[in-house]
Amino acid sequence: MATSLLAAAWLLVPVLGAPAPAPQVTAPASFGPDSQVSASVQPSTTGYRLEYLENGYSSATYHGPYTGTPTTVGAVPGPTTLAASIPPQPPNPTATYYNTKGVPLNPMPAPYTPAGGLGTNGSLPRYMVNSDFDFESIALGLYQEWIELDLFHDGLARFTDEQFIAAGLGPEARSLIEFMADQETGHSTLLTNMLGERAPKQCVYNYPYTTVREWVDFMQRVTRFGESGVWGFINHLDSREVGQLLAQSIATEARQQQIFRQMSGLTPMDVWFENGWPQSWAWTMLAPYISYCPENTTRLAWQNFPTLRILNNANINRYSPNDTAQDGSETVGRRIADPSKSNITGSCESLNVTGYGCGPAIAHNKSEPLSFPGKKVLFQWEAPGSVVGPNNSYVTSTSAGAPKFVGWSQQLNLTYSPLTVTGNNSGYTYQPEGFVYGGDGIINGTMAVMLTDLDLFVTPFNTSLLNPHIVALGLYQAG
Repeated sequence: MATSLLAAAWLLVPVLGAPAPAPQVTAPASFGPDSQVSASVQPSTTGYRLEYLENGYSSATYHGPYTGTPTTVGAVPGPTTLAASIPPQPPNPTATYYNTKGVPLNPMPAPYTPAGGLGTNGSLPRYMVNSDFDFESIALGLYQEWIELDLFHDGLARFTDEQFIAAGLGPEARSLIEFMADQETGHSTLLTNMLGERAPKQCVYNYPYTTVREWVDFMQRVTRFGESGVWGFINHLDSREVGQLLAQSIATEARQQQIFRQMSGLTPMDVWFENGWPQSWAWTMLAPYISYCPENTTRLAWQNFPTLRILNNANINRYSPNDTAQDGSETVGRRIADPSKSNITGSCESLNVTGYGCGPAIAHNKSEPLSFPGKKVLFQWEAPGSVVGPNNSYVTSTSAGAPKFVGWSQQLNLTYSPLTVTGNNSGYTYQPEGFVYGGDGIINGTMAVMLTDLDLFVTPFNTSLLNPHIVALGLYQAG
């Protein structure tokens, strides 16, 4: 039995003609039941060939939509479903500890070891998922790591040195992105090992960008839902050991998101607290960018919500972001996390004016914010029933009634504003004002926004209770 937690990364010899790309990291082929995972190398038998370009970078030869017919449709079900939703409950009756003395109140199990904690009794850690909740959550995380591994490599291979330089990103910046791609090798290996033999494989992806700026903007959005999607479930995992290693992985993801914001000309840190999302929010954001997956790839149980389009989502490339068109035409497509168009008149990309420039930088102060309290925000939303995700095999759904509110999920809060419906699946609201502590405005950064049929009170630890009331989900660019 191997004593190392991590498996090695192996190069593959892919073959042409299969419906999925060769993973740049293989999944181990066999697993033991305990914390140390045995693995053996198996050659790849599926996948698109990696293409090595003149600039020295490699990427899969195909990034495009799915063109076949799905053989399976819908989220993976369990043996049975016990209820339509989980109702809110009163506080845990055993959660009563309160220390009024400021010193340990109970006997210490060992010197310098206060009583309490989980996994502190000396038992040998087992770094494997320990429930269906764990498995489905970490499988979602692995889908996320796989797309990041491909995505970070793809832009490096797709764009020329001249295009990078024109976008303000020189060789050292490209080297940093390459290192972040290498980080995804380790992340995907780690999560694969903690799942076992049915860990999802790497897929084929369909990206929306055509310029370096759009690529970097897309990456700051992808890493946003990748990071927030983990913060939302990590402390609900049954396996504390898996949560420990996942936290050490997602801390790196947070750094990636900050760096991509800097490369996009955005403020690197604009909140006091990062926001956590339920798994179905992250899967809704991710799935539209996966086109093919290998045969028998493990499917997910999470919900795909209909897309909420923010028609006047601020274009981060504009000298004056509040001049962004009101009809959705300054987003490169109609998918939920598509980036802002970069080839526009009135771009701030090369503008060397304090408060208005948006080229890559350690930090920018904005004289004109991307959004502000009181901004009228215009929406269109899809009806349920669209096919999305790998092989068009998942279907968007909602159990909510007619939309009445807009939920804004950021920092420690989920804040509501009233929705005014103006037509068939269209409406507006005004960005609300609110503060976490002191002058820390709640709404800032790249964040989730949703239409709901109820202004249900939820907090960071039980946000998923809102899922049955979500009509449509979107990604808002505040700041």
